[in-house]
Amino acid sequence: MVPWLGWLTAAILTIVVVVLAVLLWRRAAQAAAERESWERRSTADLASVKESARAAAETLREDAERVLNQSRERLQEEREDLTRRRAELDSSISTQRAELREERASQERREARLHEREDRLAADLEGLDVRVQRLDERRAEVREQEARSAATREETYRELERVAGLSHEDARAEVIGEAERQARLSAAQIARDIESGAKRDADKKARNIVVTAIQRVASEQTNESVVSTVQLPSDEMKGRIIGREGRNIRAFEQITGVNILIDDTPESVLLSSFDPVRREIARLTLVDLVADGRIHPVRIEEVYERSERRINERIDRAAEDALIEVGITDLDPDLIPILGSLAYRTSYGQNVLRHLVESAHLAGVMAAELGLDVAICKRAAFLHDIGKALTHEVEGPHALIGAELLRRHGESEDVVHAVEAHHNEVEPHTVEAVLTQAADAISGSRPGARRESLEAYVERMETLEHLATAHDGVQRAYAMQAGREVRVMVNPEAVDDLGAQALARDIAREVEENLSYPGQIRITVVRESRATQTAH
Repeated sequence: MVPWLGWLTAAILTIVVVVLAVLLWRRAAQAAAERESWERRSTADLASVKESARAAAETLREDAERVLNQSRERLQEEREDLTRRRAELDSSISTQRAELREERASQERREARLHEREDRLAADLEGLDVRVQRLDERRAEVREQEARSAATREETYRELERVAGLSHEDARAEVIGEAERQARLSAAQIARDIESGAKRDADKKARNIVVTAIQRVASEQTNESVVSTVQLPSDEMKGRIIGREGRNIRAFEQITGVNILIDDTPESVLLSSFDPVRREIARLTLVDLVADGRIHPVRIEEVYERSERRINERIDRAAEDALIEVGITDLDPDLIPILGSLAYRTSYGQNVLRHLVESAHLAGVMAAELGLDVAICKRAAFLHDIGKALTHEVEGPHALIGAELLRRHGESEDVVHAVEAHHNEVEPHTVEAVLTQAADAISGSRPGARRESLEAYVERMETLEHLATAHDGVQRAYAMQAGREVRVMVNPEAVDDLGAQALARDIAREVEENLSYPGQIRITVVRESRATQTAH
């Protein structure tokens, strides 16, 4: 047993030695492989570093060359700029030297002329001394002659006073009074002739301009009121409009702000409101509700909002069409809705927007005839009543309201002044303002353009007669031809021919200051003298 154990021990030791040898060989091979891989990586890294260094060096070299080239270009540009500046400086110096030479030569010429003038003045002074001496001698002679003339005149006056039986002062006063009376009569006749000629020429020219403008501008006219009528398919629809216990009609009036008038008129109802825009929105709303058949508060509100949008679109479109028609393209956009709302407003039955368009055309025609700025005149006449769109919101005359509105939106001062002065709230001091007044009056006074209430008509006629009869020497006054002419009968003993002319002017001025009227009013003063005798 002992030998076998020895052999086994030796075998085990041999196997262990072999295993250790294999492990050591593998460890050495692995280390050699790792060393070879490290050497390869090191070689690759070294090559990469060399390549990076070479690329960086190439980049640095290119950057250096580019910077050097840029520096050379800037240096060349600076050199060229310096050369150009030097040339300009040389040219400027040459110019200044030439100017200095010319100025020196001019100064020398002025000095030479000054010396010549001094020599002439010295010569003239010597001549003046001689003339002064001669004048003194002549003055002494004249004084002697005046003394002799005064003595002769005094003696003549005393002789005339003795012969005529009047003193010198009385005769002088009588002659001066007669001369003054003749001068006043002659001056009055000349003034009347001049005034008649000026009126004749001015009337002829103005008549030609106004007639030309009226003939060239023709517009349609529409009359509106404060009540709109809506037709219904049947009277049964009135009950649906009223609703249960008046629910629908209350909701309609509350939402629209317009009153519904339901009476015995068959198949129709009335909408009443002084705001034409609000009334038109309510009319469209009621028409749509009647056509749809569904009438209740919620539906009324929906249809009202839709109708309001439609009216706003119509307002903008009306303003844009009017601006295109008169040729204005640069109006402030904020003014377009305000201007368009005038399409639903009236003045004495005349549509305000159409009145503005017509006034603009009239002003343009008259401005062209007079040689004025057509664009400014048309713009002023077109915008003169824009304040009427805000009179229910802002207190004051619409002319001043419109002028302030246009001033805030950047309109020119000429246009603003023409607007604020077209009803004489402000005294007009430009031709454009006067032309705007004329265009407004022509458009408003055209037959059929406006309606006037009976009360206003009667009041205007009575005021005309009262203004005429308030003057001294007036016996009777009659307003004729619908207030377009006033006949004034005067006492011939109290008012002479010249006084009749002055009286007509005074009455016309008072009418202009105290009345508002379309067109013009003629004042005719009649002075009649009658001599009656009875033959027996």
